[in-house]
Amino acid sequence: MTLRAIILGAAAGGGLPQWNCGCENCNLARSGHIPAQTQSSLAVSPDGKNWAILNASPDIRTQLGSTPVLYPTGLREVPIQSVLVTNGDIDHVAGLLTLREMQPFTLFATQSIQDVIAQNPIFDALNASVVTRAPISLNQTFDLVPGLQATLFSVPGKVPLYLEGEHVETELVGEQTVGVALSAQGKTAYYIPGCAALTPELRARLDEADLLFFDGTLWHDTEMVQAGLGQKTGKRMGHMSMDGPDGSIAGFADMKIGRKVFIHMNNTNPVLRPDSAENAQARAKGWTIGQDGMEITL
Repeated sequence: MTLRAIILGAAAGGGLPQWNCGCENCNLARSGHIPAQTQSSLAVSPDGKNWAILNASPDIRTQLGSTPVLYPTGLREVPIQSVLVTNGDIDHVAGLLTLREMQPFTLFATQSIQDVIAQNPIFDALNASVVTRAPISLNQTFDLVPGLQATLFSVPGKVPLYLEGEHVETELVGEQTVGVALSAQGKTAYYIPGCAALTPELRARLDEADLLFFDGTLWHDTEMVQAGLGQKTGKRMGHMSMDGPDGSIAGFADMKIGRKVFIHMNNTNPVLRPDSAENAQARAKGWTIGQDGMEITL
């Protein structure tokens, strides 16, 4: 056994191109000058036969159709045994509705996230007789699929946009935003598509990891504001930026991690342009810029 990971979707919510955006990146993607990217999701397996999906993107139908190892192996047999969601964001749970075709699998999430899903009756389309909802406690190790263990841990973040109240705390630490530790055959990978800050506790956990998939939403905090595409900063949205003294590139610079991969990149992020200075800068600092279909094996 080994640990295989396939990036099903490398973009943040809205994807690249975003349907209603005419920014430089979106227009370049529409014209085929840079690769288009679907919304955030990852497939993992310890043996290439039994797979789990981390976050059910709204684009999951397209993603599954583009990934042959996830094709049905029989009339109603698929290699996907479980789905795990790391928060209640629309770009991470909406794809559950595509998986409603009376197909058995286990849905893993913290109790808080399970509650968010349960409170919306539209998710009752996932028939309880075939889809098992399994609440997972923080720091509880469990079998995501046979041969692949997972542990959920809290990372700073916020509640989903549709649950925001008048006052929004963007660095909440609890069950509403989690990272995933994956282990198989002595190898450890981490999946953290959303993170508001690199805390000392998180640094200690991630140091010496074999592989890290990490939140790459924005290049700099005011990116969307400066582009004229919104009024929210990265911090307000609950995401670290890549660049700057408080950014992830600087934060991880002195840590021992085998391979670092940016995922969950917003359509405005200049690293999505392979010939950009920002892309070159990130790669020079040891980061891989994730893309749809990219496979990494430990």
